[in-house]
Amino acid sequence: MSKDKSAGEPSAEATETLLSHLIELRDRILRMFLAILVVFLLLFPFANQIYTWLATPLMVHLPEGTSMIAIEVAAPFLIPFKLVLLLAVVLTIPYTLYQLWAFIAPGLYKHEKRLAAPLVASSTLLFYLGMAFAYFVVFPLIFAFFTATAPEGVAVMTDISRYLDFVIMLFLAFGIAFEVPIATILLVSMGATTPDKLARKRPYVIVGTFVVGMVLTPPDIISQTLLALPMWLLFEIGLILSRIMERRKADRLATEGTDDDGPDDDGPGGGATRSGTPGGSSGGGSGSQTPPARDTAPAAGSSAAAAGAAPRGASASAPPDSAARDQAPASADDAYRPLTEAEMDAELDRMEAEQDELTRAKKTGPAPADPGEREGEGENTTGRPASSTNSDEAAPPPKAQNG
Repeated sequence: MSKDKSAGEPSAEATETLLSHLIELRDRILRMFLAILVVFLLLFPFANQIYTWLATPLMVHLPEGTSMIAIEVAAPFLIPFKLVLLLAVVLTIPYTLYQLWAFIAPGLYKHEKRLAAPLVASSTLLFYLGMAFAYFVVFPLIFAFFTATAPEGVAVMTDISRYLDFVIMLFLAFGIAFEVPIATILLVSMGATTPDKLARKRPYVIVGTFVVGMVLTPPDIISQTLLALPMWLLFEIGLILSRIMERRKADRLATEGTDDDGPDDDGPGGGATRSGTPGGSSGGGSGSQTPPARDTAPAAGSSAAAAGAAPRGASASAPPDSAARDQAPASADDAYRPLTEAEMDAELDRMEAEQDELTRAKKTGPAPADPGEREGEGENTTGRPASSTNSDEAAPPPKAQNG
């Protein structure tokens, strides 16, 4: 039982590595919170001015004699506090992403680092751009529309808490919507789709942008359209950028492929040196012809298993150039192709046949050069002397023995 428990426990090295990663993650999260706290403390004295600046797009369209109201007791303090805290989180997004990047970057490949760094920077800029578009373009239009369509006798006095929730929803919606080019580039780079497929699905994308605009924005056609149209435009931009990226990737792969194939064709182990020319067969030596022998062994083994093992003299009498030409693989990849089970069985049969032939040759011994050399070695199996074997075989047996 103790052995089973010790086998299931992680090693001390793995535990130490995990603890070091957790400690590093804790330190970076603390740095993120510390950065948010510092920015919050710097902005909190200006909380009321910041809220006034945020509410300006609505206040300029309110009727004369009206203003925003606070229907909750703690709202005049809590709402600016909440706004400043959210603003501190938004402003520290670059530093937060940097801490996350520093934690995961050591585990990424070089091409992943090259792709991730510009994507993180561009996604942050696009998020800020979406929030700016919502504040400077969308807010004036929709607030002018809402205040102008109020029924007669209704005083428009928006609560500060409801207004903050409304604008935060729009900020998030437009910030996320402006990430469409990043999503398009990521899908293409991961191989999930291609620019041509996305271009063929453009009608569905247009309908999808209006559906997303309807879900993320208030129930009015103006804000829905103002969100759907930039999403469509950003989709087209992402499509163009993905085409450029794919074209550059194809050119780079073509260049790298040419460079990689060069040494294989011209190097010491390339196809040129293993051709059937005499220079290639003589220069390669016994070591260079070992891989071709592995590839041609299954065919030789199958023929030996079917027709019996061939004598060694027959295989040795073949010219070396023709043998090298027959055994040379078609390409460089064939020299390193592993044997299948059937080929391995055929190779074993061939080796077994050769071993049987060697064993049979050892048992029989070499053939005598002169029949007279074996005189005096004793009688053979029939009981007659070895020297009189030929005469006895030629003469008929005596009649007395037959009787």
